[in-house]
Amino acid sequence: MSTAPARPVGTPARGLRRARISLLLTALVLAAVDLVVKAAAVAGLSGGKTVELGPVNLRLYYNSGVAFSLGAALPSWVIITGTGLITAGLIWYLWSSVPTLTALSRAGGAVVLGGALGNFLDRLDGAGVVDYLHTSWFPTFNLADVFVTTGIIALLLGTMWNPTPKPTSEL
Repeated sequence: MSTAPARPVGTPARGLRRARISLLLTALVLAAVDLVVKAAAVAGLSGGKTVELGPVNLRLYYNSGVAFSLGAALPSWVIITGTGLITAGLIWYLWSSVPTLTALSRAGGAVVLGGALGNFLDRLDGAGVVDYLHTSWFPTFNLADVFVTTGIIALLLGTMWNPTPKPTSEL
């Protein structure tokens, strides 16, 4: 029988666990939102339909590569494996870095991870990622791409604005 006292409720470990769970749940919710929007885009834009919304049009496109269609000629299993490894590495990095990240950096990390998971899960069928946001001056992209871009910006800004995060006990 252990005689060690029970850990008090407000301990650093509890705050750390809460921050990690929050990061993962936020990422999963954002990935789910992305996948629902992609399903709606496929349902509403199939058959070559285009919806004009000013500077951005909705147009269905399947990207079998990665960013800007790089690697589109590679077999889908190579792209899936590569993006899976990168996503796993991102999960590991964020999970282990939570104690040293600022609140803005953690939020940015959750948003990046949500976008990465959304695109990775969409890619698993081998058809490529569903893209639907089209401009005349930029490659077609999707909500997950927006998550990744804005999340990286928040992650970097959180690091630059406050390079010394609060101690783990204040999470």
